Amino acid sequence: QVQFEESGGGLVQSGGSLRLSCVVSTTSFRFYVVGWYRQTPGEQRDLVAHVFGNGDTDVVDSVKGRFTISRDNAKNTVYLEMNNLKPEDTAVYYCNLYPRPLTDSWGQGTRVTVSS
Repeated sequence: QVQFEESGGGLVQSGGSLRLSCVVSTTSFRFYVVGWYRQTPGEQRDLVAHVFGNGDTDVVDSVKGRFTISRDNAKNTVYLEMNNLKPEDTAVYYCNLYPRPLTDSWGQGTRVTVSS
């Protein structure tokens, strides 16, 4: 079973930066498209960005120019570099497969709080 472990969240001021990491426990990592998702209380979990096995990426419009997703296939790890953070980026961030997340494999997530 594929497992995801997120880390790197924290409390930052508006305009600050954080780098999130997601370690994926699978022997087939390089074949998977992995996405970062985020969720605020009472809201659904939304996609933020995703990265293909070959490194091609896409991010949603709300974070374009501020967030960068990347991966290291040798380390089974996906990163989310977040710059110029805004209070509306406050959420719990998760990683999972894209476009069909594994329902039973969501990790604990990592909390990002951006103060104004």
